[in-house]
Amino acid sequence: MDTQTKEETKELEKLYAETLHRVERGAITKGRIIAVKSDTVVVDVGYKSEGVIPASEFTESELRSLAEGAEIDVFVERINDEEGVVVLSKDKALKIRCHEKLTAAFNNNEQIEGKITEKTKGGLFVEVMGATAFLPASQVDIKGVKDLDALIGTVVPLKILKLVAQKSQFGQTPGLSIIVSRRAIIEEDKNKKKSETLKVLKEGAILEGTVKNITDYGVFVDLGGIDGLLHISDISWRRVNHPSEFFSVGDKATFLVLKYDEQTQKITLGYKQKITDPWLTVEDRYNVGMKIKGKVVTVADYGLFVEIEDGLEGLVHVSELDWAPRLKHPSKYVAVNDEVEAVVLNISKDERRLSLSIKQLHPKPWELVGKQYKVGDKVTGKIKTVTDFGAFMRLPEGVDGLIHISDLSWTKHIKHPSEELRKGQKVDAVVLSLDPEKERMALGIKQLSSDPWQSEIPAKFKLGSEFQGKVLRITDFGMFVELEGSVEGLVYSSEIDTSLDVKENDEVRVRIIKLNIEDRKIGLSMKNLKTHES
Repeated sequence: MDTQTKEETKELEKLYAETLHRVERGAITKGRIIAVKSDTVVVDVGYKSEGVIPASEFTESELRSLAEGAEIDVFVERINDEEGVVVLSKDKALKIRCHEKLTAAFNNNEQIEGKITEKTKGGLFVEVMGATAFLPASQVDIKGVKDLDALIGTVVPLKILKLVAQKSQFGQTPGLSIIVSRRAIIEEDKNKKKSETLKVLKEGAILEGTVKNITDYGVFVDLGGIDGLLHISDISWRRVNHPSEFFSVGDKATFLVLKYDEQTQKITLGYKQKITDPWLTVEDRYNVGMKIKGKVVTVADYGLFVEIEDGLEGLVHVSELDWAPRLKHPSKYVAVNDEVEAVVLNISKDERRLSLSIKQLHPKPWELVGKQYKVGDKVTGKIKTVTDFGAFMRLPEGVDGLIHISDLSWTKHIKHPSEELRKGQKVDAVVLSLDPEKERMALGIKQLSSDPWQSEIPAKFKLGSEFQGKVLRITDFGMFVELEGSVEGLVYSSEIDTSLDVKENDEVRVRIIKLNIEDRKIGLSMKNLKTHES
C-alpha cells in the first residue's frame, strides 16, 4: 500500500470514529432498538458494535410492546471488541436513574410518593421510584397507628429523612439505604393550615371544621391545623343524650367560636348558637290540640322525640303511641328519620317541654269495636301473639281478641296453640263475647263450623267399630291415634299391642272400646281385633 493510500485510509477511519458515540463501561447512554430476539434485545448505542440486553430483563408484555426504532436508556455492563458485542442492562439503568432522582429529592427536601408494600419489624416497606424504602412506625402519622396492615397497598406522600449511598463497582448497581417519613408531610400540612386558620380565628367567627373525635362530653373539631371543643351542652337547644346523635367522625360542618384563648390556644365552639332559641317563642306558635308534623330524631324506651322545627322537639310518651292494650317498644312503631303526625297535648316554655300524642289522632278502637261487632259475628285478623293458653288476634281496628286453646278445634287434642297457629297468620274467627268497657273480646275458630260431636261423630264412630288410624304421639299413659283424619282417640297403655314396634306417623288398626260424647273422648284398643292387616 503506497503512502497516499495509507493516508486516505487513516482519514476514512478518523471520519468513521467521529460518527460514533463515546461508549464507556459503567455509563448510562441512550440506545435505539434494532431487533427483538428470543433471548436478547439488540440495541444500537452508536458504537461500532451492537449492544444486547438479556430478554430476561423484560416481562412478556414488555417484549411484545417493544418496537424497532424506540429509544431506551441502558447501562453499559461490558464492551467486548473482539467478539463485537456490547453487553447492556435496562434494569441497572433504571435503578441508577431512580437513585439520581431520589438523591435530588433528598437534597432539595422535595415531597415524593410511595406505595406501601408490606409490613416489617418496626414499620413498613415502601416502593419509591423503583427502590425499596423503610417507613418507621413512628413516622407513619402524628399519632400512633394501631393497624399498619390497613395501609398496605396505599399510595402516600413522603419525605426522605435519610439517604445513604452504598459503594458500587463495575458491573454492580449503586445501592441506597432509604428512610422515609409520612408524618413529616402531615405535620407540614397541619402547620400550614394552622397558620391560615389563626389569621381568621376570633370570638364570634364562624369557621368550617371536621369532626375529629367524639366523647361523652363533647366533640373535638379540626378547624384547620388547630382543634376546638364543642361541648355537649352547645350542640342543640334540645336535650342531647350523646354527641354521636348529631355527629360522626369525619363530618364537616360550620361552628361558632364562643371563646378563644390566644395564650393556651384553647378554643370553645358552639353549634346551637347559630340559630335563635326556638323555645323563647314556642307558646306564640303552638297551642294545645294543634296538629303538627315532624321527624323522629330519638327513639327511647319511654317514648320518642319528634323534631317539629330546627331545635324544637316534642316528646310522644310511649303511652301516647297506640291504643293497643299491650304496648310495644317505641322502635316497633317508628324509626329515626320517620315523618310522623301528632297532636299537641301540653306546652311549657319554662320547662322546655312539649308533650305530643299520636294515638289521639284516631278514635279509641274499643269504642269502634263496640259499635261495629256483636256476639256471633265473623271477623278476620292476623295472629299477633301465641301463648301457652291461646293466641291473640289483631282486628283491623287495632284491638286484640283472645282465641283460647279450647276454642281452636272440636276434635283435636291440642297441647299448644302453636300446633295450629303462627304469628302473622291471617285467620277467621267468631265473636264469642265482647266487653268494650273492659277492653275484652273472646274469639273462637272451631265455632266457624258445627260441633261434630253432636251428630257426625256419634253416627260414624260406634263401640266395637274398627278403623285404620295414624299415630300422632306416644305418651306414658297411651297413644293418640287420628281416625279418618277427623277425630282423635286414645289407645290406653294397657290396650297397646306390645308385639308391634309402633312409632309416630305409623298406620295402626284399632277398635273403639269407649265413646264419651259429653267429655268428647274416644277410647281405643289394638287388641281383640276382628280384622288384621296382612
